[in-house]
Parts: sequence; C-alpha cells; structure tokens
Amino acid sequence: MRADKWKKIWKSEEEKTFQGWDFSYINSRTREQPLPWDYKEWVLSYMQVASTLLDMGTGGGEFLLSLSPPPGRTYATEAYPPNVELCQKTLPAYGIDIRQVFEDELLPFGSAFFDLVMNRHESYAVQEIHRILKPGGIFVTQQVGGQNNRELSRFLLDADASLTAPEFNLAGSIRELEAAAFTILEAREAFPVMKFYDVGALVYFAKIIEWEFPGFSVERCFDPLCKLQQQVEQAGFIETAEHRFMIVARK
Repeated sequence: MRADKWKKIWKSEEEKTFQGWDFSYINSRTREQPLPWDYKEWVLSYMQVASTLLDMGTGGGEFLLSLSPPPGRTYATEAYPPNVELCQKTLPAYGIDIRQVFEDELLPFGSAFFDLVMNRHESYAVQEIHRILKPGGIFVTQQVGGQNNRELSRFLLDADASLTAPEFNLAGSIRELEAAAFTILEAREAFPVMKFYDVGALVYFAKIIEWEFPGFSVERCFDPLCKLQQQVEQAGFIETAEHRFMIVARK
C-alpha cells in the first residue's frame, strides 16, 4: 500500500474519540503480557472488611463498577472534566459519591475517613493518603513506572520526551510510604511486554497516552511510523516494554 494511503488510515485513528478509560476499541489489535499479580483480587480481598472506600482517579468508573462496591459507602475521585461529567451521569445511580479533584494534596474528605483507598494508575500525595485513612486503613495502588513505553516513545519522537519521571519505581515509592509511617504489606514490580498488531492501533494509543508521547501526531511521526509498518509486515507486530508496580500499605 502506498504511503499516502497509510497516512490516511492512521489519521483516521488519530481523530477517533476516547471516553472514560476504555481501550476496548483496540483490544483485538493488541496483546498485553499478564501481570504476575491481580490488582482486582487484592482490592476485593480488602473490600470485605472495609466500611468506607475510595477509588482515586476512577476514569469513567468502569473498573469501580466491576467490583460491585457497597452503595452509600463508596466514593470516587476524578480530575479529567469529561470523565467527571460521565461519572456524574452514571455513578450516583449505584450509590457512589463522585468528587472532582484538582490537586493531589487537597482531597475533599475529612481526616481518618476511609478504611480502604485504592488507586490504579493515578498520581497521589503520600501524606494526603495518610490523612484520609483511618488508623489501620489500607492503601492499595498499582502504578505505571517511569520506564513504561519509554523506548517506543523515544523512537517515535526522536528524543526522550516522555513527561513521566524515569526514576519513578517500586523502591522509591516504598521509601516514600515508609517515611510517612506506612507499613508495607505487599510490593511487586514487573516489566511486561505489549504488542500492537497494526500501526493504527499504536496511533490510537499514543494519541491518548499523551504524557508518554507528548506532541505525537501522525504528521510529526510519519517517518518512524512507516518504519514500524515495515516491522509489522515482517514480524507481525510492534513490541513495547511496559513498567508496572503494586503496593499494599497499612497506616
């Protein structure tokens, strides 16, 4: 296929809209290596004894709803305005209180309010998590580490342009939590592989994950995208290294 035809296809992927935190559009065109832990299982195990719980950075609330959380005792935060609007339309019907947040250090809750705070791929301020948890409360977080997709981002943008801190990792996060008087109950780290089976799926992904691919566009990155197209034709996929870590900590 001629390059101008590829560009037209990739631009159509670049222009597609995205809502909540739902990547189902490219599920059949990508594959992620499973993590050696199950975040959902950990959360569910601690939900059994939690009377009040918070889901930080809930996105569109999809994952939170999959947990069947207790109505009237579940809270969620979100910063991104379109997701806040979406959550305000859906979550109250399930007895979930949704709050928009603007700063990690200023969460709109009283001190010692929650038994469980869960956080998947959302930034947080350690001291603020400590403040809103009850004594003995649990913080469960899965984070995207600083090396996530870094090599792929460098290839596409011809620079180490990712806005994530390269040193953000498990060891540093543990030190920060322990310094804030948390006890670490579980801690794991992994570098799974993700595969894209067509360049259009990568374009869709990179446009959304703008903090890892800042300034990405089909126009700007057309030459490296063409090289990746050749790779797909030869190997059948594009591979990228991800970075994840998970911590369970008790106040």
